[in-house]
Amino acid sequence: QVQLVESGGGLVQPGGSLRLSCAASGFTFSSYWMSWVRQAPGKGLEWVSAIDSGSGETLYTGSVKGRFTISRDNAKNTLSLQMTSLKPDDTAVYYCARDYAGRYDYWGQGTQVTVSS
Repeated sequence: QVQLVESGGGLVQPGGSLRLSCAASGFTFSSYWMSWVRQAPGKGLEWVSAIDSGSGETLYTGSVKGRFTISRDNAKNTLSLQMTSLKPDDTAVYYCARDYAGRYDYWGQGTQVTVSS
């Protein structure tokens, strides 16, 4: 069955960096766009970034552009999100999700990122 397992979250000071990973299994990872979506405390889901199946195209929401970098390793079935210059507003649970036909059909369990001094 399809599984997405995130890791790499934690507590970091403002201005710090974290690298999130998502291990994918149960499907042909290289055939799908993948996304990172986050949910801040008390708020709704917010799309953060997406990458096409072959790593040729990447997309970012405006608030993270220039600070976050999405990447993937199709040989290892792994999606990553390198986050730098982190701000308290980046505090959220971060999910990786599989894109299919304009919607997210599978989600991971999420990993908590807390940016605080």
